[in-house]
Amino acid sequence: MDVLVFGAGSLGSLIGGLLARSHDVTLVGREPHVGTVEGSGLRVAGAIEELVWPVARTEPPAAADLAVVTVTAGDTPAAAGALADCELSACLSLQNGMGNEATLAEQLDCPVLAGTCTYGARLTAPGVVECTGVGEVVLGARESGHSELADRVGEAFADAGIETTVSDDMPTRLWEKLAVNAAINATTALARVPNGALVDGPARTIAERAARETAAVAREQGVDLADERAAEAALRVAGDTAANHSSMLQDVEDGQRTEIDAINGYVVAQAEDVDVPVNETLAALVRAWEDETARDDSSSAG
Repeated sequence: MDVLVFGAGSLGSLIGGLLARSHDVTLVGREPHVGTVEGSGLRVAGAIEELVWPVARTEPPAAADLAVVTVTAGDTPAAAGALADCELSACLSLQNGMGNEATLAEQLDCPVLAGTCTYGARLTAPGVVECTGVGEVVLGARESGHSELADRVGEAFADAGIETTVSDDMPTRLWEKLAVNAAINATTALARVPNGALVDGPARTIAERAARETAAVAREQGVDLADERAAEAALRVAGDTAANHSSMLQDVEDGQRTEIDAINGYVVAQAEDVDVPVNETLAALVRAWEDETARDDSSSAG
């Protein structure tokens, strides 16, 4: 399969690198990372050790069988615009947050699949991505139901040695992943701790409450997600990726704007008759950090 990975950061580089073991892969990302990969290959380190040679560039090619989108939620409209002129047979979102698939489908002339990913990844240097935890890719149609296209894409992922499940109920899976992200991302970003610190540490209660609140909002939206399933999933992922710095912690460490609006902020925005005080607090604190960082950057630029 000819696969285009749009957003060759930490997760995109890892998934693209693993896919490159069995497929033709093009990574689309930024310099100096893509230039290093093009010249010296991509080294996957950590829990998985590989040296692979995908094509790497800063602009998408003219065509591909599958586009795997791994950009942050705030960059989804730009990704959709960049891919709109690319001849694609299918697109798969492996992004945090909710609503990315709908944004992609509005601009792309191909079927868009929904997906989640619990592999831990971190770029340690240009051309090097560390797998900090082996997880699972779950993918399927955006709405509940069986998809032959999802079967084909899932088979391609499995052929590359990626732990993959094709689901007939992606709406529930997406809300479960949102609960995991709501529990892990903001909590680790604010506490400046790796994921594993949530399993037994003092922040475990905060993470569990954020996940349970998310499940309550999911049920309010018609998705059958039990509180305990959401909390158990969050702790399981935190344990499986114990050494990983969450994507939001990486953003904070790099002084970058986070995906808080698409994660905890989304939970707050969707809640109607459900109280979500933990998600409200986490979202407000991360936004306060973002505002202060933006003011500091503005002062420095001036």
